[in-house]
Amino acid sequence: MPDDPRDDQALLAAWRGGDQTAGFLLFDRYYVAVARFFHGKIEGDSADLIQRTFLGCIESLPRYAGHGSFRSYLFAIAYRQLCQFLRARHRERQRLDFTEVSAADLRPSPTAELGHRQEVRLLFAALRQIPIDFQVLLELHYWEGVTTGELAEILEVPPGTARARLIRARALLAAKIAELSRSAALVESTMSDLERWATEIRQHIPSPPGRPPPTSPGPGKRRS
Repeated sequence: MPDDPRDDQALLAAWRGGDQTAGFLLFDRYYVAVARFFHGKIEGDSADLIQRTFLGCIESLPRYAGHGSFRSYLFAIAYRQLCQFLRARHRERQRLDFTEVSAADLRPSPTAELGHRQEVRLLFAALRQIPIDFQVLLELHYWEGVTTGELAEILEVPPGTARARLIRARALLAAKIAELSRSAALVESTMSDLERWATEIRQHIPSPPGRPPPTSPGPGKRRS
């Protein structure tokens, strides 16, 4: 489906007004980004979580006041779905603290390598070994260009807290990269150009097939 020149808020307003096509366009615009969000954090196919995210968007849209960006609203739903999934999958753990536990802690087996550059492989391995909340911050910021203000909306924390956590996330990532590599030059080249390597990772993540369409005639309405 071709993109639409209207911005997210215009498409959202049209969808709320009953324009089903606008809903399709809005979901199509963010489907791959939501799929990237789950990549490397769960075991197996993420199609179900992607679907749950968009269904959650439909179900909660009548309560969405329109504050902040639509993508921060959507990523907030994806984040909650991820947390719920991991807690349900790992019930043997009394409590999962996502500021402490990493994706590698929950799934030690390595994922498929992304690309051939050493920096890309090192960065992706390090991201999986820092706590999930900090992995989420870095990936949204560097893969999707999400601002600190939007990060605050996604994690439901004050903007100052989001900025502090992003700084902390970079520090944790740098420490993990230094731990994983014996080459000071490789550590330096990885950390000094995060945007470049993050872009390469993003390009190597396979796009999932298909797009989930809106499943109701309009937000807040149900089919009879």
